Amino acid sequence: MQYDINGTIAPCVRFDPSAGETAWVSSGGLMSYTDGIAWQIKVPGGAGGAVRRMLAGEGAGLTFVTAERDAGRFTVTASEPGRIVPWSLDEDGPVVTTRGAFLAAWGADVDIDVTIARRAGAAIFGGAGLLLQKISGRGSALVHVSGDLDERTLGPGEELTVSTGNLAAFSRDVDYDIVAVGSVGKFFFGGEGLFMTKLTGPQHGQGRVLLQTLKRGVTVATKG
Repeated sequence: MQYDINGTIAPCVRFDPSAGETAWVSSGGLMSYTDGIAWQIKVPGGAGGAVRRMLAGEGAGLTFVTAERDAGRFTVTASEPGRIVPWSLDEDGPVVTTRGAFLAAWGADVDIDVTIARRAGAAIFGGAGLLLQKISGRGSALVHVSGDLDERTLGPGEELTVSTGNLAAFSRDVDYDIVAVGSVGKFFFGGEGLFMTKLTGPQHGQGRVLLQTLKRGVTVATKG
């Protein structure tokens, strides 16, 4: 599916699909569409998927967009300032997204599900949540990072410690846990909390990590 990312502070994505092409869009992410585009609310995974998605902090359903004919166009956007990052499921593999980071996905056999955090500690203290969205299959996805993007590549066993809320998405093969960052004094005066998320590169190959400079839900003040 052809698309263009436009804008800098709060970008949008304009899709130019061929007849019969479809896409999943995050709840509330459909900004506009022309004649020839139809959409409906669908729940990946049925009733069980709806429950898992709600526990993950996402909407129960997603917007399912269908191009009924050529020349139809639609635009999607996120609800916060940030960057929109393409993720190739064919080249980069499945992606795991934290709350609010999934924007859209399309392609053959694209599957959107909820996965359980591998380590209970990361779920409770790491800021990523117990249940995370996993997008897999053949196709592409778009990830929204809040603020600016800091992209990392982790080699086998390479570790990266991330502040709570700054993790947007990562390759499925990347492992994550929590690590204590120090004393109670750091907790009260350092602004980072007692724990941070630790990411570890896969045993084989490399893992892609998308970090966001703003924690999700932070309001940006502007001069005016």
